[in-house]
Amino acid sequence: MSYFIRTADEILSILLDVFGAVLIEGPKWCGKTTSAEQIAKSIIKLQDPDMRENYLSTAQSKPSLLLQGDTPRLIDEWQDAPVLWDAVRTMVDNRGEPGQFILTGSNTVPKEKIRHSGTGRIARLRMMPMSLWESQESTGLVSIKELFNNPEYDIDGATSNMSIEQLIFAACRGGWPSSLKGNSDLSKLIVARNYLNSVCAMDISRIDGKQRNEKLAKLILKSYARNISTLAKKTSILADITESRNINCSPDTLDDYLSALEKLFVIQDIDAWCPAIRSKTAIRSMPKRGFCDPSIAVAALGLTPDALKVQLKTFGFIFEQMCIRDLKAYTIDMDSNISYYHDRYGLEADIVLHLPDGRYALIECKLGSMEIEKGAEHLLKIKHLIQEKNKTEKQMPIREPDLLIILTGGTLAYTRKDGVKIIPLASLRQ
Repeated sequence: MSYFIRTADEILSILLDVFGAVLIEGPKWCGKTTSAEQIAKSIIKLQDPDMRENYLSTAQSKPSLLLQGDTPRLIDEWQDAPVLWDAVRTMVDNRGEPGQFILTGSNTVPKEKIRHSGTGRIARLRMMPMSLWESQESTGLVSIKELFNNPEYDIDGATSNMSIEQLIFAACRGGWPSSLKGNSDLSKLIVARNYLNSVCAMDISRIDGKQRNEKLAKLILKSYARNISTLAKKTSILADITESRNINCSPDTLDDYLSALEKLFVIQDIDAWCPAIRSKTAIRSMPKRGFCDPSIAVAALGLTPDALKVQLKTFGFIFEQMCIRDLKAYTIDMDSNISYYHDRYGLEADIVLHLPDGRYALIECKLGSMEIEKGAEHLLKIKHLIQEKNKTEKQMPIREPDLLIILTGGTLAYTRKDGVKIIPLASLRQ
């Protein structure tokens, strides 16, 4: 299987030109190691069963020995020997040259196991599962960069080649590189289910050596999936878990499991954007529940592409997660941040895509054309609220949105007369 170009590849090269080391983190199976191997000149894999014990023993006695080799040297699953972090930081200082090491890992390491933050020496790069552009399914006729950087950028007439049925299948399959190797639809779909089983059976306990219940982990993820793209409170999730089965789960236990799943990059909630355009009590500030990839929710709920074809309302929530995943991939080199807006009056923006220079886009995710008018109405209303607020408080004006976008499951991109841009998700790229 040939290598699929990733949006992280270019920024990895840029970071290695500046920093002594780069940490690539993100969920397992998302392609971190494969991407690093494209640029690494030597490799050490700490989970190699033939060498693991020798590597760990060496790390405890003299970790610098594991750092010898052509550079950039890839240290895969470095978190198995956390002492290597400080060893890398020290070696970077001693050599005084950029591009020395690449570290990859699929879970975070407790701060107490690391003496130095690595600031100024080790850059961080967060990878996601593959976007539709990376899996070569998006036409890539609309660039998110150009939308922000070029006011004259014309998207009218750009098309997508993916039908709703194909989008459903892609969401069920997920952005896992290994799923693209399958020769049949069944083999492509089985990857996400195996990912879910592996996380619940092994990874959730292995991450910190604390034994956790596989069945409870699956129930928690199933409840999370039921509440995907919503503002469900932890109390609601807890009630869902305890009522669905004869199983005990306290609030502290739920927090413990959710914390482990966050460290594994499995669940990735979205925080609220709370501009001063409503009173604090009017704007909802709870996190929106989400996953690193929509296929995890599909697997947790036991759904299939055929089932989702007749449950388009459910797929609408999953489609939003697909949009978030892809936007993160397309703005990986723009240091973006994603939030949402929702108030008690029902006004919302599914996604607020922020850039570090203050620019931002208000985005709604709508599967079909019937929902576009309502989505546009919401975006324009938020923009109007900001304009009205700025008229009364000119000392601290709120920046108006730079873009109003509706991401759809349709096939044609165009700009409405009111300025709202309608863009098929499967026409988007970096």
